Amino acid sequence: MCRNPFESTLMSLTAADILAQRLFDAGCRHAFGIPGGEVLSVMHALDHAGLEVVLTKHENGAGFMAEGTYHRTGAPGVLFATLGPGMANAYNVIANAYQDRVPLVFLTGKVDDLDAVSYTHQVFDHAKALEPVVKGSFTLVDGAVDRIVDKALSLAQSGRPGPVHIDVPISLAAKVQENAVKLWQPSYLPSAPAESAEFKSVREKLSQSKRPLAVLGLEILSEGCEAEVREFLLKHGIPSVATYKAKGVIPDDHALSLGGAGLSPKADKTILPLVEQSDCLLLIGYDPIEMRHGWQDVWQPGKQFVAEFTLEPNLHGMHRASYTFSGSIAPSLTALDSGLSLGTVWDNDEISLAKAALNSAFPSDEEWGPAAIVDEVRKAMPDHGVASVDSGAHRILQSQLWVCREPHTLIQSSALCTMGCALPLAMGAKVASPDVPVVAFTGDAGLEMILGELSTLRDLKLPVVVVVFVDRSLALIELKQRGSGRENLAVDFGSTDFGGTDFAALAQAMGGRGLNACSRAEMVSALDGAFEGEKFTLIAAHIDRESYDGKF
Repeated sequence: MCRNPFESTLMSLTAADILAQRLFDAGCRHAFGIPGGEVLSVMHALDHAGLEVVLTKHENGAGFMAEGTYHRTGAPGVLFATLGPGMANAYNVIANAYQDRVPLVFLTGKVDDLDAVSYTHQVFDHAKALEPVVKGSFTLVDGAVDRIVDKALSLAQSGRPGPVHIDVPISLAAKVQENAVKLWQPSYLPSAPAESAEFKSVREKLSQSKRPLAVLGLEILSEGCEAEVREFLLKHGIPSVATYKAKGVIPDDHALSLGGAGLSPKADKTILPLVEQSDCLLLIGYDPIEMRHGWQDVWQPGKQFVAEFTLEPNLHGMHRASYTFSGSIAPSLTALDSGLSLGTVWDNDEISLAKAALNSAFPSDEEWGPAAIVDEVRKAMPDHGVASVDSGAHRILQSQLWVCREPHTLIQSSALCTMGCALPLAMGAKVASPDVPVVAFTGDAGLEMILGELSTLRDLKLPVVVVVFVDRSLALIELKQRGSGRENLAVDFGSTDFGGTDFAALAQAMGGRGLNACSRAEMVSALDGAFEGEKFTLIAAHIDRESYDGKF
């Protein structure tokens, strides 16, 4: 059990101590990054406060590991980096956290103002560089450290969550703060729409609806109201479709669930006609940042009634609504439920027929290929097991095939869609939930971006399973290239003539268990015992090029 050593003390605390204490109080138990002389005081304060400090091989991987802990604990992830190149290396994962609505606290060292006047080595303006991709950037100030950190934490977790940046001046980090006392930020109480004429209209429209449909989004997870949303929809028999991150709020295999949508044109052929036929759409925590262009203006408030419940006003322009209620989702649904009664809905079996069509569109019974790989791993995992998936062709197919029966069990970069995220996301999830089986699905190119983190995985002694789709190609880009009539250019690697990376041998060399799989039987054998022990298992699943043709 973690214990905060500052819990009941009035000892002299440094600025770094207060920073670390505030993070501990916010539920943070891990921090990921790479040391630099400018952040040594911060690192040791984090360790003293009760946060496990994890050394990684790259700041980008460290940020995704931090995100992985958030998906398991709900507490903000913590990433630290030295100034200059350390901060620059993390830019991608900070941008990802901004688009994917991840509360992430990014700590960097900062040259003292006096030195910055005439000292230029590795120095540039962190705050200006990060301005487009953070909710706020702060610099600790002598005598106000506690208040600044509280502001940053509140901002990271309020409304649509996101990353915040805290610059820690080198000399201030180790400076004792006089009269340091523990001040508590007030709790923010949930809000619900007033019983207005507009809100009554939503209840009336929904009560009279014959074809209601809910679109579920990641804000449900941000608020932590998965249970309330599930209870409301199942109570009234309202079918739903989820974005990839909201998969599992309603179990994918439930009769009222149409599974996930977002990037698959094949899934859209079945789902979007139902959206267009619905006479009452409920957008519940739906943030269209996860969706492809085909989801722009797919419903028409002039012809359909569309009620939107969102954490913050939507200014994106991706869709319109009849009414938008901005605030807490769970109490909004509780208020809507008061006096609500629906009759028979979708009485022509449209939902069950749509589910059958989706199952037919994404079969998992192929003899061998990417769908067979996903199918065998799914059968080897319990419902509460966690899967991460990298960007690429395999992600679109896996996100449609993977059956989520619980929320938070499929994690990915679904807004920025950045490569190289699956392995560190899985590692962070496993660090935070060591008893939960965790698997990372990645393409061969994505894994080659971050091979160094396999050594981090080895050092952490985590039995994470890494499944690599080996086709020696940037399959999604190759598919788009070919589909647009262009010649093959800069998408293939490790050709037959020159061989390719021997991932199984590489895993063995880096202290893990490495296996090849070219059939279902070999996949089943490789998975046997892979989620146990203290070694990671990497399964190189070899598939033919162009294996994804027609799959999504």
